[in-house]
Amino acid sequence: MLKLRILTSVVLAPLAMLLVFYTPLSLFSFIAGAITLLGAWEWSSLMGLKKMAQRGTFVALVAAILGALHLHWPIESLWQNGQLLSDANYVFTLAFAWWLVATFLVVKYPSMSRAWSEGLVMKAVAGLLTLVPLWLALNVLRSAEYQQSELFGSTLIMVVLGIVWSADIGAYFAGKNLGKHKLMPKVSPNKTIEGLVGGLLTAVIFVVIFCACADVEQAMWPVYALLTVFIALFSAVGDLLESMFKREAGLKDSGSCLPGHGGILDRIDSLTAAAPIFALCYAWTVAL
Repeated sequence: MLKLRILTSVVLAPLAMLLVFYTPLSLFSFIAGAITLLGAWEWSSLMGLKKMAQRGTFVALVAAILGALHLHWPIESLWQNGQLLSDANYVFTLAFAWWLVATFLVVKYPSMSRAWSEGLVMKAVAGLLTLVPLWLALNVLRSAEYQQSELFGSTLIMVVLGIVWSADIGAYFAGKNLGKHKLMPKVSPNKTIEGLVGGLLTAVIFVVIFCACADVEQAMWPVYALLTVFIALFSAVGDLLESMFKREAGLKDSGSCLPGHGGILDRIDSLTAAAPIFALCYAWTVAL
């Protein structure tokens, strides 16, 4: 399984780089939307929907919301005079509030599961709050300072991807070699506290190395390190939230489209939390 995961990653990594760095803004937004809709299709399964028409209805709902947001905020106009549009910022504030609620639901699982597991509406709302801000965050980051540098936004996306990936890799190896204390055994039995700590440390190391290579002012390194811990912690919550929904639905994977990795949601679960919070932190930093 590990070899299959590595082979799939070898194929996906160049495609991700191509998407992030070499696609025009409008095409990037469209592809990001397509990935989000694939995630919505898999989320409909986590909701317990079985019929194609039912699952398609949820995907159509997400598509309609993304289309409305695109008409209201075309990717080229998300930033005005170097500032993020205030309405878009409200979406990220709402997303941050959702991830605080999601953290509570994960920590309290399964005692709080009846609050959301018995109705489709609650599961649908959770899916919307998980997926829609991800698409908007990718658009916001990709279009940041685009007039000054077409690659600046791409670099921001690679930073947040680097935080998620390094935290994931660090957590895997730290958990495998040092893990003794279970993190959330009722949600994800294999995750450990040692793995979480290892993932946070690896993410911080990645950001510090990036700051050194990008010639970032050293006085800001501790600030970015603390923000990295903050973002990486929520990326872990994104992972755990999907695990919680899969456990409630009786599924091992969200899908099967990625050999060795499961579904799209299994690959972007951490990013669903990390990207909107990263975008919110960046927008606040720019506004100061």
